[in-house]
Amino acid sequence: MPATPGPGAPTGSGAAAAVLAHDWAGTPLGPPESWDMAIRVVVELILASPMPMALAYGDDLVLLYNAGYAELLGTKHPSALGRPAAEVFAEIWALPGVGEVIERSYRQGEPFLEKESTLPLVRGHSPTVEQAVFTRGYSPVRDSAGQIVGVLTVAAETTHVTEQLQSLSEVAAALAGTLTLDDVARVALRYALTTFDPDQVSFAVDEGGGGWRMVRRVRGELLDEADERLPPLWRRAPADWSTPVVQAARSGGPSFVRDGQPLRETAVDRHDQKIRSMAALPLGTSVVRGGLAVGYQIPHTWSPAERALLAASAELIGQAAERARRFETQHGTAQLLQRSMLPEHLPDLPRLRIAARYDPGVDGNAAGGDFYDAFLLPDGTLGVVLGDVAGHDVQAAARMGQVRAALRALALADPAPDAVLGGLDRLVTSLGAEAGTHELFVTVVFGVIDAERRELTLASAGHPAPLIRRGDPEGRSHAEYADVPAGPPLGLGGRPGTTTVEFRPGDTLLLFSDGVVERRRQSLTVGLATLSDAVAKAGSGDPRALCAVATASVPGGTEDDVAVLAVEHALKPSRSASMEVPAEPTAPSRVRHWMTGQLTDWQVPESVIGAAVLCTSELTTNALLHAGTAARVEIDLSPERLLVSVADSGTRGTVTRARTDTLSSRGRGLGLIEELSDAWGTDPSVRGSTVWFEILTPPAAHS
Repeated sequence: MPATPGPGAPTGSGAAAAVLAHDWAGTPLGPPESWDMAIRVVVELILASPMPMALAYGDDLVLLYNAGYAELLGTKHPSALGRPAAEVFAEIWALPGVGEVIERSYRQGEPFLEKESTLPLVRGHSPTVEQAVFTRGYSPVRDSAGQIVGVLTVAAETTHVTEQLQSLSEVAAALAGTLTLDDVARVALRYALTTFDPDQVSFAVDEGGGGWRMVRRVRGELLDEADERLPPLWRRAPADWSTPVVQAARSGGPSFVRDGQPLRETAVDRHDQKIRSMAALPLGTSVVRGGLAVGYQIPHTWSPAERALLAASAELIGQAAERARRFETQHGTAQLLQRSMLPEHLPDLPRLRIAARYDPGVDGNAAGGDFYDAFLLPDGTLGVVLGDVAGHDVQAAARMGQVRAALRALALADPAPDAVLGGLDRLVTSLGAEAGTHELFVTVVFGVIDAERRELTLASAGHPAPLIRRGDPEGRSHAEYADVPAGPPLGLGGRPGTTTVEFRPGDTLLLFSDGVVERRRQSLTVGLATLSDAVAKAGSGDPRALCAVATASVPGGTEDDVAVLAVEHALKPSRSASMEVPAEPTAPSRVRHWMTGQLTDWQVPESVIGAAVLCTSELTTNALLHAGTAARVEIDLSPERLLVSVADSGTRGTVTRARTDTLSSRGRGLGLIEELSDAWGTDPSVRGSTVWFEILTPPAAHS
């Protein structure tokens, strides 16, 4: 849809010509060339519609309307253009259901629809008062940032178009909250299905380096909440793909097929083959080439108003896609930087089980300064660390990398925690002097675990004290904070003290960043107590489960990074196995066969095997569908539980053979996992995502 012409452009005839020729620079709307894109497409929609429509803009609710609305105004047109609605309709503005309804829609964002209303209407200076019957609809109009800037009025004999216009305002608000192209696709598909009631809707974007990817939905396709949380199923295609939505995106022009076979050359299934009419429109953005298409299984005539509404929708979706592409580019850079700063793998030990979790703060669009690490020391003990470098930028991440690398080097030379933190203090002091700043704020807690002596030695430089979950042979548990001296942050010349505490089999150590417990308008004491209570009540001391419990324990959102590291001193060594799963449709069946054989060899009860194999198959299917990359399945059997995790790299690659209809679960398996397992969760990480579940085992299972 072209931009609204300025005053010097060809103006056509009638009310539209009067609107385009009006001097809007002297009104709150301002000159047309400065109008917000969302306002511009609304004006295009109004002028293209044969139905009476008007826009009341700004605090004064100045009027802009089309030819149909001009006929209702009679002799008040064209003087009503650009004037406040309260002045134009002074004789009826104070009546119930008139001015108050418009102002409420503007102030509070409430849409209003009345199928039949009789209002007195005085046309121009005529002394005659007419009793006119209207079907009136008012809906708030939002700009591209989602802010209400006006009210759209529709006076018509049908409510269908009013509902569509209300949904246009709603989709503008929904798109304002999207971050990624997956988010944009979900909103666009849901909106198009509910607004235009088609048999099929598709959304396509270019890959940025050649090729296209498209996602679609069909009428009657049921999606549950789990599906909405997962990424959409994108279909990838080469650069010369000839499907109508891609042709519209490539050419920049819309196409409308009233009756035919628009998908005959590119149909992939019966849904495509049945489509007879289709509208395909470009997104209208220079940054992201893409398109939106709606199709019907019967002939369909595209009215001017419907074409205008489709064009307006595509414009709004295009703006959101442009923002999402910029976000994903920045986000990918930050994620790549973060990946290089955190350990690739944590140690795999028979008696010490280790897990970590990292949730980026702010909006996930910047590299953070939180870090964790666990590594074997020359004497056979385990070093564990969690720290926080203040900031959410590249500089903070770079300093975090320096501190983490230096800490490991110092610990390998002399693992005494106070000596390690003393050396780090000198490093941070040097970095601050080099940067010419005294605001380099770094906190760290470092510990050494000696499994043979059942001891844990800790030192802290301004960091929250670690939490230890204590277990006993009778299955009871409690949590307590380690009594570690609270030294000053690094770089201040402090001398941290150390403490040594018992770390017996059945205990689990939890290191965490302040983002876990700090919340606005809440004392730190409350956050620490809440975390301790949640960890004590956890179903087991499994480190992966405790990481999930810890990050979700304190209610409320945080803008800070969240990092946790958990180490369990196992009562008995566990047995573990893993399998690399290729991105092929046959992979889930291969996983089922491998896992059944492995658990049978371990003499796991059949009831546990059946539930575990079914849940693992669902997780593998979802990993292949929604990440599109090879996955890794890991199983770990301890005396208390069976833990299964499925990890992917989340790089959105291509599933081999692309016959995703053979992989069926589409996320509904998550409800099944919740039903069959004792605990489950997802671990976002800088390397992708991991979904895991835990099934408690009977005592005989570890024979």
